Amino acid sequence: MRLARRLCGVAAIFLFFLHPACAERLVLSLSNDRVQIASNFVGENLVMFGAIEPDAGKDLHQGGYDLVVTVTGPRETMRTRRKQRVLGIWVNVDSREFVRVPSYLAVLSNRPVRQITDAGTLRRLQLGLDNFLLTQRIGPDIADTVRDDPFRTAFIRLQSQHGLYREAGDAVKFLTPAVFRAETPLPANVPTGVFTINVKLFAAGVMAAETNAALEVIKTGVEQYVAEAAVAHGLIYGMATMFLALLTGWIASVVFRRD
Repeated sequence: MRLARRLCGVAAIFLFFLHPACAERLVLSLSNDRVQIASNFVGENLVMFGAIEPDAGKDLHQGGYDLVVTVTGPRETMRTRRKQRVLGIWVNVDSREFVRVPSYLAVLSNRPVRQITDAGTLRRLQLGLDNFLLTQRIGPDIADTVRDDPFRTAFIRLQSQHGLYREAGDAVKFLTPAVFRAETPLPANVPTGVFTINVKLFAAGVMAAETNAALEVIKTGVEQYVAEAAVAHGLIYGMATMFLALLTGWIASVVFRRD
């Protein structure tokens, strides 16, 4: 019995040193926790302010800190197609389905993520576009692929061109050694739903603290009414749309009629 107790004590001490208590805490505040999309919405910048608070009786890390902020939009299933010229015509020859991937993804840091910690930690924590898990349907299986997979590369490139995916190694600014600011644009085509914001704090390449926040993007005004009507009353919405198209065509034929 004494031997067992001693072994338990040694194991507890080992685990204590293996997972030391964090000496820092993160406090995060958003410039706006709800973005409203109306007819005149052209995009908006999401600004985040935060502070690093050491535990009582402890000082800030003398070597400074690194921060990685990951903003993730609602999950969606999307498809990427590969075109090829066949007999002089561009046609779709192959496609890949991306299953429940972020509709919006921004990775913000105070310097490039590969300079913050080792490659293994980046992969384990999914930090950076190259390391973020983007599951694909490959035959009967669903899995991620290597980062230089052509479909994965094309998907990230297309999303980046639309302003929905981005990685910025200078988007986090330290205003003081313990106060920081981060900013990322939300484009006009930003999807609606709940966005999650994850902030990881690193000291000498080791994660020291982590915090999370949430942001809601909603439609307001006529846009929201039309979207709700299309979902709740699909048949009526379709008939109204068809009638409006016919009415527009008839008015155009009367206005531009040649006698």
